[in-house]
Amino acid sequence: MSTSAHLSPEQLRTLFLFEELSDGQLDWLAERGRTERRPAGGVVYGEGEPATCFFVLLSGAIALSRVLHGDDVEVNRTDQRGVYSGATRAYLGDRVEQRYPHTLRAVTDAEFFVLPANEFAHAVQTWFPMALHLLEGLFFGTRAANAIISERERLMALASLSAGLTHELNNPAAAAVRATAALRERVAGMRHKLAMIADGRLDGTELHRLVELQDDAVQRAATASALPALAAADAEDAVGDWLDEHGVAEGWDLAPTLAAAGIGVPWLTTAAGTVGEDNLGPTVRWLVYTVDAELLMGEIDDAVTRISRLVGAAQQYAQLDRAPQQTVDVHTLIDATLTMLQAKIPSGVAVVKEYDRELPPIPAFGAELNQVWTNLIVNAVDAMPAGGTLTIRTWREDALLVVEFTDTGTGIPADIRPRIFEPFFTTKPVGEGTGLGLDISYRIVVNKHHGDIRVSSQPGETRFRVCLPAGAQDEIS
Repeated sequence: MSTSAHLSPEQLRTLFLFEELSDGQLDWLAERGRTERRPAGGVVYGEGEPATCFFVLLSGAIALSRVLHGDDVEVNRTDQRGVYSGATRAYLGDRVEQRYPHTLRAVTDAEFFVLPANEFAHAVQTWFPMALHLLEGLFFGTRAANAIISERERLMALASLSAGLTHELNNPAAAAVRATAALRERVAGMRHKLAMIADGRLDGTELHRLVELQDDAVQRAATASALPALAAADAEDAVGDWLDEHGVAEGWDLAPTLAAAGIGVPWLTTAAGTVGEDNLGPTVRWLVYTVDAELLMGEIDDAVTRISRLVGAAQQYAQLDRAPQQTVDVHTLIDATLTMLQAKIPSGVAVVKEYDRELPPIPAFGAELNQVWTNLIVNAVDAMPAGGTLTIRTWREDALLVVEFTDTGTGIPADIRPRIFEPFFTTKPVGEGTGLGLDISYRIVVNKHHGDIRVSSQPGETRFRVCLPAGAQDEIS
């Protein structure tokens, strides 16, 4: 770097940024500013450093870049005389953090007019009071609106997920309630029929054999396989006929339960020999109640297990009772998100998982990654209103862990693809989207995890690829 004499007011007026200033204002800038030269390839300032100067290009070519997952990605390049960069928000003072948002490099030998940040702030605040108020209002108003709408977007997403989770929980919960009520009736019937059997008509040995029959019936019911429709009908007819022949009332009502439990004519013949013909009717009903009770307990167990899994998925999705940053398995996070979104994924959309289970856990903010998965999955589903396939793939690519979401929807037009990560930009009808889902996802992946998110699209195939550092990171912020 080399510094030369100050520019004259006449030289400053040749720059489009200063051409409308008064002579006094140009004199003030000429006195306080300086010129600096940077060799080709030299760094003028680095991303994240304190923003101490305002730079105006006098000659040469420059490039702006940002760090994405450890790599410098060039975002702009120009040789236009008079372009500016650096401490462009100095006029906001201490109300915002004054740091350079990107890195500025000299592509060729370059010369700059450099003004200290405090002097630039003073000039804007003193010379352009109305513009200052407009700029402040625009900056803070946009930031406040962004925060409010972002919060609203999160609340709407939470409400949608809560509604879906409530719906998913309601089904097994209602099934458990119904099964419990039916089980109560069956247990009451079992007590009543057992009292009729054991009122002195059977001795201890016969009662013991009856209990053995009960245990065998329960075991058969637990291991019975579902029969084809015709075979099941034949088994029910055979059991019903046998019951009618042996004087058991309403055999047609008992036969389906016995046949479904794998209890056929040979087994019933053995039971009749154990308890005798006189006690056969109450015995068969008692055994039917027993089998019904076992099946109902199986329904309750299944329903409660489903509820437990849903609650576990909700905890995994929200990362409750976990540190904000932790070592996570992305597959567990994706599966939890899919579970939470079951109610939002129509039956016409098939979800295909192609996971590389050898991928290592990574340090990440689990709850925020779940928000990324949510946004990408919901967008993919919305792009396939008539149905289609959502394919989720994971693999490792050098030092990156890659998660890819591919849908067979309508695609993203090429003319709007560069804008999809902009705040408030949405292709959905008014009132159906805030345009913050992909912006939030981008900031979580790029700013929070030092990763990258890429998109490619054509009709019938849209791919969103999330790249995350696969190794340990010293700092995620």
